[in-house]
Amino acid sequence: MADLKGKTLFISGASRGIGKAIALRAARDGANIVIAAKTAEPHPKLPGTIYSAAEEVEAAGGKALPCVVDIRDEAMVADAVNKAVQTFGGIDILVNNASAINLSGTLETKMKRYDLMHSINTRGTFLVSKTCLPHLLKAENAHVLNISPPLNMETRWFAPHVAYTMAKFGMSMCVLGMAGEFKKDGVAFNALWPRTTIDTAAVRNLLGGDAMCSKSRTPEIMADAAHAIFCRNSREATGNFYIDESVLREEGVTDFAPYRVSPEVAEEDLIPDFFL
Repeated sequence: MADLKGKTLFISGASRGIGKAIALRAARDGANIVIAAKTAEPHPKLPGTIYSAAEEVEAAGGKALPCVVDIRDEAMVADAVNKAVQTFGGIDILVNNASAINLSGTLETKMKRYDLMHSINTRGTFLVSKTCLPHLLKAENAHVLNISPPLNMETRWFAPHVAYTMAKFGMSMCVLGMAGEFKKDGVAFNALWPRTTIDTAAVRNLLGGDAMCSKSRTPEIMADAAHAIFCRNSREATGNFYIDESVLREEGVTDFAPYRVSPEVAEEDLIPDFFL
């Protein structure tokens, strides 16, 4: 499959960052995008709403359906999925992108933050996948892509922030289990993770600020890698923990300079992402 024209993508957390970049890349093919996110009103620190993202999707050549969705809420997820099917006739691709992050140690982690990460990352991914599956099972070349890391079960990835790692690895465990469960049905479940840090609001506001972002890549590298995965045969490309750069190298890409936030920063000086 060369492009995603006419395909319907349901993307959680698509109002900004990686989710929006994936939406815009698919929109350039003429895809239908369900923008499932919480932000309906402008946030003082986080750019973009579901409506501004929808405008960008339409401008890029796609069709957009903005839906206010808190993926912790089963009824809201069901309502958005039903609207997607009523509007576009089905769902071909699901991107579980919505995520919460808190890099605190065990003694510093408030249970409210623990519950938030697990209810959005692990439970939310499971819920949205479960709700979309009846429609994905009817789709030709159906894909589910979780923005989550490889399951590297090493102490160094858990010790600094046990709660966050557990929540993100929960998303990856959904890939591992559901890929096997639905392989015979032709629904692909894969994970995608960046080799370097990505310039997103989370990185800029919560992690390393402008200094880290200047040594990061843009969300477009994740979008291009996701697009390549969606164009693969879902009966063959499933159960993988993909890294963005590796996917694009398989597609013949050799020049990654266009993805650098700061052209003057050398490739070797980019900051590696967690879990790799």
